Amino acid sequence: MKSKPIVMDHFATVHTSYVLDFDFTNNITLLTGSSATGKTASFSFIRECMAVNPDIFCLNYQDYQKDIKKVVSEQSGKLIVIDNADILLNDDTRKYISLDDKNQYLIIGRNPKNLFTTSDNLFELVSEKTGEQTKFRLKKYL
Repeated sequence: MKSKPIVMDHFATVHTSYVLDFDFTNNITLLTGSSATGKTASFSFIRECMAVNPDIFCLNYQDYQKDIKKVVSEQSGKLIVIDNADILLNDDTRKYISLDDKNQYLIIGRNPKNLFTTSDNLFELVSEKTGEQTKFRLKKYL
């Protein structure tokens, strides 16, 4: 599924010696990849930005007991970032997200089932160390 980002096409932030520099090409971006590559750290840095940027809304394992579909459906005009998506998202919520035209998604997980994604939506996190700084960016997965 290829659709343009409706909230933001670029996100960048700096956290100590880490730089996140993400370009979004789709309304749903699935960030996947091996463990210990910085996916959850990136989520944490984005979550910090949520306090000052009203366009960002984050969910992770701490929200396990919530009705995620209800929480997401109450949002509008947000970049919704979901870490631990394989745990948090059931099939019904995944279908809702795939058809949501009010929000944009960055989904961190390994299972694209029922998100109606294609290779255009799949990305991995790559890092580049320059001196004391580590820069994270998105790279096509396939």
